[in-house]
Amino acid sequence: MNGTTPRTVIVVGSGPTGLLLAGDLAAAGVPVTVVEKRPHRISNLSRAFVLHARTLEQLDARGLADGIEAKGQALDRLQLFGRLAVDLTVLPSRFRHLLVLPQYEVEAALQQRATDAGVKFAYETEVTGVTQDADGVTLQVRAADGESTALRAAYVVGADGMRSAVRESVGLPFPGKSVIRSVVLADVKLAEEPENVLTVNAVGDAFAFIAPFGDGYYRIIGWNRACDVPESAPLDLDEIKEVTRLALGRDYGMHEARWMSRFHSDERQAPAYRVGRVLLAGDAAHVHTPAGGQGMNTGLQDAANLGWKLAAVVNGRAGDALLDTYEAERHPVGKAVLRSSGGIVRLAMANRPWTLAARAALTTFLGRVRPARTRLLGQLTGIGVAYQAPRGAHRLVGTRVPDVALKEGRLYEVLRQGMFVLIVPEGAHDKGDDRYTVTHWASDRRTALLVRPDGYVAWASDDEPVDGGTISAGIPDSIDSYSFRA
Repeated sequence: MNGTTPRTVIVVGSGPTGLLLAGDLAAAGVPVTVVEKRPHRISNLSRAFVLHARTLEQLDARGLADGIEAKGQALDRLQLFGRLAVDLTVLPSRFRHLLVLPQYEVEAALQQRATDAGVKFAYETEVTGVTQDADGVTLQVRAADGESTALRAAYVVGADGMRSAVRESVGLPFPGKSVIRSVVLADVKLAEEPENVLTVNAVGDAFAFIAPFGDGYYRIIGWNRACDVPESAPLDLDEIKEVTRLALGRDYGMHEARWMSRFHSDERQAPAYRVGRVLLAGDAAHVHTPAGGQGMNTGLQDAANLGWKLAAVVNGRAGDALLDTYEAERHPVGKAVLRSSGGIVRLAMANRPWTLAARAALTTFLGRVRPARTRLLGQLTGIGVAYQAPRGAHRLVGTRVPDVALKEGRLYEVLRQGMFVLIVPEGAHDKGDDRYTVTHWASDRRTALLVRPDGYVAWASDDEPVDGGTISAGIPDSIDSYSFRA
């Protein structure tokens, strides 16, 4: 595994974030190695079970969404705090629902894509140190047999989870705190099938969540305020049944547990997502409470933002400064997810008169005020995420582009090329190059949009070309330098 390749990227961690990023880089012609401490297998002990609409759009832009949708169960209504029903069918997306699907199914699809694209994998390989210089990064690793060696790459991305060895090696702190201790997890069979795809509720001092694996087993997540014990404390099925009865009124005849564990739920975020040639993504950069199911989704969207930028830099098509836009755009999103998921879990666990009153007031407000409900829905599903535009930019710059109809097909089918997409009015004359492809509105819309590979507006104009000029003449000089970035 020794050797130096100036254009190589090493991704540490083979979870969903690392796999999507590695696949994107390899598809763009970048040599990629994924370093993973675990053996070569996809565990069925998943914590994440929900894919939101924006993540499904990103998977659609990679040709994976339809296959993944076929394996999951769609849910078009989300229940919060027992009283607030959030209607997902109003989402301005091809995916007007959330998809209930175990994380390992997502990993399997992303791993196959990465393998097909030529990604190399180094399993049972543990990172023991990271050093960098002006030309690249040296990764010290230890193999399963105890042998130590060094790997060299132009850039390294740490997607190695909450206890990231990459993050620790570059000296980045991970400030935050544990929000809930002694959360219990179990994979069980149920004698009674739940009425809903997702079953979740909080009553008094107890919370419980039930989701199907699709193989006859169900994931149970529970918490009992009265049972605050160390994670090392023994756990049996009777305790799982008790917390489920407290929160849901019954235990559904659970039996035959194949796995049980305790864990604590943290809220943490690294102060920076980039240190020189080392970048962080997913849980290595931020961790949240499970409320709202945003953790895996946020990591996958980190990868979608970073992949095309890192490929452009490594392939010599953009300056290194482009990578600063990754942190500038994604760090605020991670911070917002910390606030929203933390707020949901605190309201769900409310047990004092004033916090119960606040929850009731918020629930009533969201139920009656459509703009507030729309904003909450946009935050939870990722549909509402937008990036800050430079001063003087068109009002659409930095916003997400839905899967609009084009004469050449759906936008997210065109985005599968991994390029910028210039959408121009019907009848407009333009030609693309190896940086962007030209498409036309299927409608009579006259605005020209330049869409980034991750589906956000990079540039827009309402001006028609004059004197036989082309719309692309209005685009700033270099797409690849991204000097007009959102």
